[in-house]
Amino acid sequence: MLAPLALVCRRAVALSALALIAGCHAPPAASPAVASALPLKKLRLYETGVGYFERSGNISSSSDSLPVPASHVDDALKTLIVLSSGEARVTGIEFDSVLSGGLSRSLAALPLESDAPVTYREVLESLRGIEVEITAGAEAWIGQLAEVTDAPPIPLSPPTASAPAAAGTGGKAAAAKAGPEERAAAAPDTQEDLYLTLIEHGGAIRRLRASRVDKVRPVDPIVAGRLGAAVGALSGRAAQIRRSLRVLAESAAPVRLGYIAETPVWRSTYRLLLDGGRAKLQGWALVHNDTDEPWAGVTVELVNGRPDSFLFPLSAPRYARRELAHPEESLSTIPQLADKTPDQIWGDNADGSITSMGFGSGEGRLGGGHGMGLRGVAGGMTIPDGSTEESGALSIGNLAEVAQAAGVENGALFTYRLAGGLHLRAHGSALVPFTQQDVEAQRLTWFEGEEERGRSGARLANTTAQTLPAGPVAVYEASGFAGETGLPRLKPGERAFLLFGADLDVALRTTARRPEDTTQRLVFEGGRLTEHFVRKHRRTYAVENRGGEGRRVHVALDIVKNASARGFDAVDFDEASGRPLGVLRIGPRSRLEREVTIDEALQRSHDVRSISSRALRSAADVAALSAADRAALGAAARLFEEVEKTDREKAAESSSVDRIEKDLARLREHLEALGDKSGSPAGANPLVVRILALEDELSGARRRLEQLEAQREARLAAVKGELERLR
Repeated sequence: MLAPLALVCRRAVALSALALIAGCHAPPAASPAVASALPLKKLRLYETGVGYFERSGNISSSSDSLPVPASHVDDALKTLIVLSSGEARVTGIEFDSVLSGGLSRSLAALPLESDAPVTYREVLESLRGIEVEITAGAEAWIGQLAEVTDAPPIPLSPPTASAPAAAGTGGKAAAAKAGPEERAAAAPDTQEDLYLTLIEHGGAIRRLRASRVDKVRPVDPIVAGRLGAAVGALSGRAAQIRRSLRVLAESAAPVRLGYIAETPVWRSTYRLLLDGGRAKLQGWALVHNDTDEPWAGVTVELVNGRPDSFLFPLSAPRYARRELAHPEESLSTIPQLADKTPDQIWGDNADGSITSMGFGSGEGRLGGGHGMGLRGVAGGMTIPDGSTEESGALSIGNLAEVAQAAGVENGALFTYRLAGGLHLRAHGSALVPFTQQDVEAQRLTWFEGEEERGRSGARLANTTAQTLPAGPVAVYEASGFAGETGLPRLKPGERAFLLFGADLDVALRTTARRPEDTTQRLVFEGGRLTEHFVRKHRRTYAVENRGGEGRRVHVALDIVKNASARGFDAVDFDEASGRPLGVLRIGPRSRLEREVTIDEALQRSHDVRSISSRALRSAADVAALSAADRAALGAAARLFEEVEKTDREKAAESSSVDRIEKDLARLREHLEALGDKSGSPAGANPLVVRILALEDELSGARRRLEQLEAQREARLAAVKGELERLR
């Protein structure tokens, strides 16, 4: 959230740095471009991080109507609209071309590496073959710069008195005996240097040391302009350089110019005052002016909506790729200028991390919990218990019906207009009120589960006609500050439960009996038998209120919506977590004990292969089923007994196969250990005879096993045929 402020600081540093690079002073606060611009009259700030800027007034031929940073030029061109109450004739929008770093380097003959620094030598080499004026002291020469080469270094200061002695006769021995300070004094004090080769107009060739040259200036103003453009494009503040879009129009009546530009996201923060049965909600908006232009009496509208907006490279020149026809032999060529997208966001300066943009919102309740844990054990049928879920075939009740009415919006966007015009300095921020309304709020104590502490909270309903954007809430009561929480985005008619502190005055103790399951319906579909049943919970809630005020205790229930609850004073529902809530009312300094019964409509599904004839017979005895269903289950149970008989035969046959395979392995080991020492034919060897007999027995056992598997599948298909009648 603090990113916009950090960006402002970096932007200010970039402005100073570019001023130093360019060798000029920073522009004054009120530049001529701003002075001649149409005044800003209206601003609409959206939650998506864009703003609609509207300027209005009479257009003159010299007006720089839209002063925007270079980074905003694409948005302004993409969305600019001209409105007039009278006849207006618009002939175009004029602006200085936007060059990328790569294109500006190419035009100025500088190295194309976008991240490499530009050195003094590279700037001089970019002027080779160009007519330049070189000045050194009082002398000046004009000609073509032919070459830039290395020159021998030159001393920066005269040699010390000890240096010649070290370099003279016997210098090596003297240098060896000299101390560190003497050797340092004898070291050359020099700097690197360059030779500039200049061909004057008369044909004279002059060689000049770069260190002795005061100034090198290209004579051609086009070349000088390209160097200046490269400096601007490669500057760290290139995106913040002020550019003007000049509207070429003729109009006798005032004209309104509107356009979209990136702005800091406006954010909301609330104060909720709980006063008995009444409540007042006060909303404040945090807005930022990150532009270089002060807002003077600007009409500001805060839009609680998210229209789509995207970046699109539009202002920079584009060059199409053409197929290159070239000779067979390899030749050195100059690369095309448009080998990369020519703008800073999508072009050669992109670091690859800006691939998509999105804005999240911290909408939702703060905190969470595990619920009461009303999880039962199987009862009634003896079908193995599978994972349970809400039943789609039974209908006990819908506890979600007590939730708030659906939010209503008359349009895609809601707008809050700030009272009066806003005065805000450039790069300033302000916290301004945008709404203050009476709302419906009930004080409560919230329990996530029996082991949890009570939480102070409120049930807030948006009884206003406007959508409330998400934001933090500071809660106050008559005694003062009560806590903080977050308000989710609420449409008119919607409500939310806000938890903002611990309630130490209320305690909850819960005891529960074993849940009971009663089967109501069985359905067979897709090879699975689905049991629809009612799970009955019986619980006792003991509440103690040690405070001096009555409480509404909300207990979060870990049950499905298709349920009924008896024994609570009321039943509520939390849309954020999708859980029903049991409500108990208790007076000041009192105790309460309440018996509660909860029925849930649940279902669990089982693969027919995993059930048993016993489970099917048990299901056939369920009184809630129809006579036809019980008959189908009884027939299926009898058929499944045949399946189980086949399973027993398969198990016995599989055991025989295992025994035969072990005997064969043992006999083959004996045969291999003995070898053919008897000299008798193979058929006369008792071990060989036994092995052959076992192999025949094994083949027969495997055939019987395959037949039993086919028989099981046929009998299981008959069971499924009977269960199909349960649809």
